[in-house]
Amino acid sequence: MQWRAILLFGAPGSGKGTQGKILGTIPGFCHLSCGDVFRGMDLRTKVGQAFLQYSSAGKLVPDDVTVDLWRQHMANMVTLGKFKPEIDHLVLDGIPRNVEQAKLLKADIKVEALFHLVCHDRAKLEERLKRRALRDNRLDDASDKVIHDRLETYKKETKPVLDYYGEKLVKEIDAEQFPYEVTRDILSQVQATKAERKNRKLAEVVA
Repeated sequence: MQWRAILLFGAPGSGKGTQGKILGTIPGFCHLSCGDVFRGMDLRTKVGQAFLQYSSAGKLVPDDVTVDLWRQHMANMVTLGKFKPEIDHLVLDGIPRNVEQAKLLKADIKVEALFHLVCHDRAKLEERLKRRALRDNRLDDASDKVIHDRLETYKKETKPVLDYYGEKLVKEIDAEQFPYEVTRDILSQVQATKAERKNRKLAEVVA
């Protein structure tokens, strides 16, 4: 069974975490970030041990291990009733992070839309990241080099994912607006996508 999903993409500081949390409070949406997956993993399991092996050595966790952790976390959410596949849309933030993860998740999720939160003002992104790092007392993350590297890594990894899903699924959202305006635009696009899907089904029935 494929779960209905919408994906949130955006550079660090674009507000995708904020939007995910907002959407997660609306009935019919279930928000899950990649951070939630890692925080909620069971280290006693085989996949949890694999994650620990890589992370404790300071290495990047392989895509297949990340996706296996995600599947384990989702199974727990369904069991606990936190995610109801028959009525909820899954809102994913931070996963899939690259094309390989997108391919691995193809059997699990039916992506209905990818919302790309776009902020053309790089200085604004850098300012938001510095402010967040200071607020969370992560002084190392406030350095210009760390912020520059994070933004460059995102740019390098994201474009192939956007190309993978294609322009039909990718919806650009102006992330320089107030958060409530960004939420409004996302929900408007969700409604438009639903209407389009409904009309397509009616056309198929008539045909």
